[in-house]
Amino acid sequence: MKVIQDLAQHHGFVGSLFQKFVSDNFAQFKLSDHQIEFYHRYGYLSGIKLLETAQADHLLEELSSIQNSNHPSNSLFYEFNSNESHDPSKVLFHALGAWRTTPGFHDILWNPAFTVPASQLLGGSVRFWHDQLFCKPARHGGVVAWHQDYSYWTRTKPMAHLTCWIALEDANVDNGCLHYVPKSHRWDLLPVTGLAGDMEAIRAVLSPSQCAEFTRHIPIELKKGYATFHHPLLVHGSFENKTERQRRATVINVFRDGVCSDSNDQLLHGVPSIPKGHPMTGTFFPLLLDSNDVSS
Repeated sequence: MKVIQDLAQHHGFVGSLFQKFVSDNFAQFKLSDHQIEFYHRYGYLSGIKLLETAQADHLLEELSSIQNSNHPSNSLFYEFNSNESHDPSKVLFHALGAWRTTPGFHDILWNPAFTVPASQLLGGSVRFWHDQLFCKPARHGGVVAWHQDYSYWTRTKPMAHLTCWIALEDANVDNGCLHYVPKSHRWDLLPVTGLAGDMEAIRAVLSPSQCAEFTRHIPIELKKGYATFHHPLLVHGSFENKTERQRRATVINVFRDGVCSDSNDQLLHGVPSIPKGHPMTGTFFPLLLDSNDVSS
């Protein structure tokens, strides 16, 4: 019987997809002061190139393999939903834990084109939280309903998190790209209203002033290999894919080193618990970049 290798045991590159970055030449990936200011003002920063076309193509090949629920490494996923919407006419593939299964999705976490901007936006060292895959098939791709990421992450404190959404192929309005409500990162934490199914469920928990701002949401169209970063309180979602092509993306969620567990239960399925109040460290929450390496 073939032994399943859990790549979570390796903290650093295991393959050659990002081999050219081993030299740790971080300066080329730094954001400008204007970009950092934009992020803090509006709650997001988009149009950041993270992948070359060949790298994105390689990740798509890996994705095609691990989307199969019978893949040998399927048991390593924290969550695996062939269709989170449960409606066959509106399919949303959503899974957490790809970094444990294939070299490409593992090594992208240490890609300095991601970790350097992440460190600047977090204001410190970058530690891994978890990854996600969001895939919408052609013609009947479902929605990701409006939400704030941190509403699902309150089992960790303080709130010092960051999300990076990476287009593995062109994402636009027609095929269900991400949409943001600019400046909504200044809102309070909202209740969870669901991730798939009813796109507009969040309206029930918004104040009149929030509803007015909500109507001014904007699309975040991205070319293949480009990414957008957003604040954990920024309200975002994505509409259906009704085009003749797929819309596939991967997401990396991180937090500033020093964030602690706020629960004695498992933080992710199958991961040993971290006592409440203790820092999030160890095998499943590796340090991706020390901020001292960026500033030096």
